[in-house]
Amino acid sequence: VELVESGGGSAQAGGSQRLSCVVSGVNYSAYCMTWFRQVIGKEREAVAVISTRAGSTYYADSVKGRFTISHDNAERTLYLQMSSLKPEDTAMYYCAAQIFWCSPASVAKRPEFFTYWGQGTQVTVSS
Repeated sequence: VELVESGGGSAQAGGSQRLSCVVSGVNYSAYCMTWFRQVIGKEREAVAVISTRAGSTYYADSVKGRFTISHDNAERTLYLQMSSLKPEDTAMYYCAAQIFWCSPASVAKRPEFFTYWGQGTQVTVSS
């Protein structure tokens, strides 16, 4: 199983970016998928989680109303649409997946739940 992120880069505060994560190597059916972010020296933070079959989601309080997680089964791609970006959104963003159903809120603080991880894409937001 391979996860490859793209779409990171530099943005201005108040701007938008969309991250993509293409999944390959496994049948894309029922997944629990997530976007984590990490700043050097800090713990990983689950930004958003989605149960792809149920469509249920979880968002960290820090991104509610600004970020949207979604997936496209046909394209085997997970997305994170980020709007109203803030400098504190600057981080390395990782997508991760587990080939299993999940309750998004229950796994958001458990990065060990996710078996497959991408290599990460850097998002830098300047004021």
